[in-house]
Amino acid sequence: MNLSFKKKSAAAQASSPEGTKVLRESKNRIRVDFERTSRWQRFKIKYLSVSFVIDVLWYIFRLGLLIGVSYIILQPFFSKIMSSFMSPNDFVDVTVKLIPRYPTLDTYRGILRDNGYWTALFNTTTLSLACAIIQTFICCLIGYGFAKFKFKGNKLLFALVIFTMIVPHNTVKFAMLIKFKYFDILGIFNFLGGGVFKWLKIFSFDSIDLTNTYWPLILLSLGGLAFKNGLYIYMMRQFFRGVPDELEESAYIDGSGTFGTFMRIILPLSIPMMITIFLFSFSWQWTDNFYTNLFFTSSGPTLMPDIVAIPKSLFIKDFAAATAYEAAIRNTCGLLIIAPLVIIYVFCQRYLVQGIERSGIVG
Repeated sequence: MNLSFKKKSAAAQASSPEGTKVLRESKNRIRVDFERTSRWQRFKIKYLSVSFVIDVLWYIFRLGLLIGVSYIILQPFFSKIMSSFMSPNDFVDVTVKLIPRYPTLDTYRGILRDNGYWTALFNTTTLSLACAIIQTFICCLIGYGFAKFKFKGNKLLFALVIFTMIVPHNTVKFAMLIKFKYFDILGIFNFLGGGVFKWLKIFSFDSIDLTNTYWPLILLSLGGLAFKNGLYIYMMRQFFRGVPDELEESAYIDGSGTFGTFMRIILPLSIPMMITIFLFSFSWQWTDNFYTNLFFTSSGPTLMPDIVAIPKSLFIKDFAAATAYEAAIRNTCGLLIIAPLVIIYVFCQRYLVQGIERSGIVG
């Protein structure tokens, strides 16, 4: 009480005419004292104090650390970009270290023309879009169920979902290949194709071979078993747990059902989170090498990982720097693979950051 009273009285004095006069005289006295002080004294007080030196050293340390970390991260990427513009003459020129002396676009032309880049771009975009859209919606439904519905075995099932995040995919590699190589649903195909249809002499089959098609990845996405689905379900669950229950209760009072409430209220609120899941799923499917090597052989559709090869037009026999030149070509293939992802990130980074902040992964 005394402290607040003193503050109020000091403010009242400062607002009074006498207080204003005293304040003005104090400022004038400070200005006069400052002008009477020599420049050297002012410089010493401002720039040679211990606190100022510590602040400068701390700023230099942070700046040096930032430059060092940025160099470590960006230098390999910058080196790959520069090598993609080098000609064969640059690789045998010992004076060329980073900047090409004979820049050319032949590497890009060869990859785009000979490696089927545009076909791979279309096929990979189609597959990634299909899997990302399905994964996003399925994980949204599953995450909403774990967050808002209480049932027996809820915690156990969610623990199994988390367990899928730590199980190596190689442990189920052979089982998945056999499942989709001889695909059947509860023995229905075996019964119809090997029994009824064969008896009617229409056609005969025991199972369906789904390899070299998009169906294995699409079915895995529909079943909630696709790549990184455990992580996506966890992110959606954490997001829905932060949605107030009062919103759903108000919708129920107005006569909306569970599905209607989810579609009209919950789903629009989760758009930033769903965009984040979509971007994660799309980018991981875009660069996936595990499932594509498992389900697609040389007779399957051309995807992005398939373009990493030496174009016929760029092959040079008995070239002295063949190893470095071929490595630069493969690095250029990698740059062309990630280029669409970089473009997508530039336009969607705001939604990505918002979704990660609301997912419970950070903070």
